Amino acid sequence: MKFELEEYHRGVTDEELLAELRRVALELNKTAISRADNDERGKYGTTTYIRRFGSWFKALEKAGLEKTRTPMNLSEEELFQNLEEIWIKLGKQPRYAEIQKPLSKYHVGTYENRFGTWRKALERFVTYINSEETASSEEAIKFLEPEAATRHKTKRNINWRLRFLVMRRDNFKCKGCGRSPATDPSIILHVDHIKAWANGGETVLENLQTLCSKCNIGKSDLE
Repeated sequence: MKFELEEYHRGVTDEELLAELRRVALELNKTAISRADNDERGKYGTTTYIRRFGSWFKALEKAGLEKTRTPMNLSEEELFQNLEEIWIKLGKQPRYAEIQKPLSKYHVGTYENRFGTWRKALERFVTYINSEETASSEEAIKFLEPEAATRHKTKRNINWRLRFLVMRRDNFKCKGCGRSPATDPSIILHVDHIKAWANGGETVLENLQTLCSKCNIGKSDLE
């Protein structure tokens, strides 16, 4: 995705912008082009069209092109889970230009359409994740009564939000060997109980750790 300086595009006319869309469509032999198509082949960034015409669809319509479909029926949780996966792979907050395939399932424009801007999407994601931190600590379960059937105050399953909190705390690195997907894409991180759930350990932040798949298998062999 190109780095765009807005001031260079202020003097561009509407017709020049629309002509560029038609050129990309002709080059790709398509009657409709996606945001990703434009960001890869076009002279002007997708956000330029949104600012000028109000939306990507309106820009396509004015250019005489068909509208591309976007996954508008996706839930916020699906969009957030995609962000979580990207964050873990990179080991850091993802940048606007990184939200594209194959790293991301969805184009950055999907987040802009849903939340208004990419920054607002990140803010909503952080708020959503942090709400889990309050509910998943030893302090939070202190006064809960264990369930008779399991003798536990928490469920064994580690949900994706809690998993992300643990990995973020552990800097997206294996606590056993220190390896990370950010430096070695073959590394797969897991979150595991320090004191096994079967031995009375609870599913709370303090009793969870990040391990790579190899270290996690080794840990299981020792239990």
